[in-house]
Amino acid sequence: MRVEACDFFVVGSGIAGLMSALYLAPHGHVLLVTKKKIDDCNTNRAQGGIACVMEACDSFEQHVSDTLIAGAGLCDEQVVRKIVTDGPARIADLEVLGVRFNPRSDGRPGYDLGREGGHSQRRVLHAGDITGQRVESVLVEQIRNHPNIQVLENSMVIDLITTQWLNRPGENCCVGAYVHDQTSGEIFAVRSPHTVLATGGCGKVYLYTCNPDIATGDGIALAWRAGAEIANMEFIQFHPTCLYHPQAKRFLISEAVRGEGAELVDAEGRPFMKKYDPRGALAPRDVVARAIDSEMKRTGAPYCCLDIRHKSEAFLKERFPNIFETCYKFGIDMAKDLIPIVPSAHYCCGGIKATVNGVTSLSGLYAVGETACTGLHGANRLASNSLLEALVCAYEVAGRIVNATKRISDDSLRIPDWQYGTAVASDEAVMVAHNWMEVRTCMWDYVGIVRTDKRLERARRRIQNLRREIREYYFDYLVTPDTLELRNLALVGELIVRSAMRRKESRGLHYTLNYPEMKRIARNTVLPGRSA
Repeated sequence: MRVEACDFFVVGSGIAGLMSALYLAPHGHVLLVTKKKIDDCNTNRAQGGIACVMEACDSFEQHVSDTLIAGAGLCDEQVVRKIVTDGPARIADLEVLGVRFNPRSDGRPGYDLGREGGHSQRRVLHAGDITGQRVESVLVEQIRNHPNIQVLENSMVIDLITTQWLNRPGENCCVGAYVHDQTSGEIFAVRSPHTVLATGGCGKVYLYTCNPDIATGDGIALAWRAGAEIANMEFIQFHPTCLYHPQAKRFLISEAVRGEGAELVDAEGRPFMKKYDPRGALAPRDVVARAIDSEMKRTGAPYCCLDIRHKSEAFLKERFPNIFETCYKFGIDMAKDLIPIVPSAHYCCGGIKATVNGVTSLSGLYAVGETACTGLHGANRLASNSLLEALVCAYEVAGRIVNATKRISDDSLRIPDWQYGTAVASDEAVMVAHNWMEVRTCMWDYVGIVRTDKRLERARRRIQNLRREIREYYFDYLVTPDTLELRNLALVGELIVRSAMRRKESRGLHYTLNYPEMKRIARNTVLPGRSA
């Protein structure tokens, strides 16, 4: 079996993974693997931008306060302050690499800053309405041209390798992983003293999501199976405004549209947000998503709408060129028509329990970006804080790793060959497709925007049964990308359900009819890893 040895092993190719690799590359050989193409990630689809204090009329204190309010009492204030105050320096790093944000339209020095829900000031840097795509393209070019970075696309991590699994004495440490080459079918191993998981979120665990197909919670599942702690998985953010159209798969209407004055209205054009929150359409996402869900249930309509018809066509085309063009392609003129929208699963505020510098409960394993739970988001993410977190934490994780005592991989560490056992090629792929849909439907129906104890218990029983079936299938047949994703997806679904059942209150993104009030003392929900 082939074994790839490296100084730093990075899994994932969004902004968190790419920036981690770039910060680490001056200090050794980086191996970066990604399960699809390098630009197939959530970052590439981020429309809004990066929240960062850049103007004298704004302040770190205001940004911190907005983040803490959105997080519903569960943010770690020290973490929030670190990420907010380090933001400008990390934005400067992006600009040095070649990222360009929209300047002021009036020619004065500075940036054209947007405002989104929950923000008290305009502080969202953007590159048109395809900020993530612009950032990703610059970083990919830098990665491909760096002599110390080796990229393996279409390569999916099966499981992490730990010293406990290898029966070696001492503290349990992550020493690498088994990886499936999707092109050749080969299974090989990676050996490294430092593994960074930057695998993104888990939106595909729900039937309706604006996430790409790759968002199956792989990093969270990998870390849990290896023994790492997982935290706050009940806090799944539903983006309030996903375009409602049969051909518009996963297309978001950015929160920046509301930042420019769009109103939320019902299907008949009647505004409704003021009766739910005095901040109206600029309330945090958990409030807005629940309000839309409530209006849809009240009226029986399958969607609500955004109304930005008071803005000119010229303004909309300049500020939101991609959104305007896409809506127009589906027969919707933003300047003349209401935009039909529905909530969809968007962002996981929980994940692998980690510090700002990526340290997890498993030695040698680090987590950064959406797959990590650092304490920044608390019970609800403030809009456009996610790319900021990825930037700051990528820098911090690299600094932590580079200064770690152990810098060289242990060449005497023998990783056993992958054991195929009696597994054969599958002749029943329909089982994977069926179970995939059943997990996602179950999560949407029972573990969605509004929850109850009965729904959660029903979801727990069904997903546990599905996981037993999936486990049997996994060991009976040769691994495929679909099998691996289904295995991870079902596990993450169960972790969400288990976390939600533990929280006997409503807080932020977790709203339950059985416990509608928020408790006075805020506590994290921590689940120990399987081997812990």
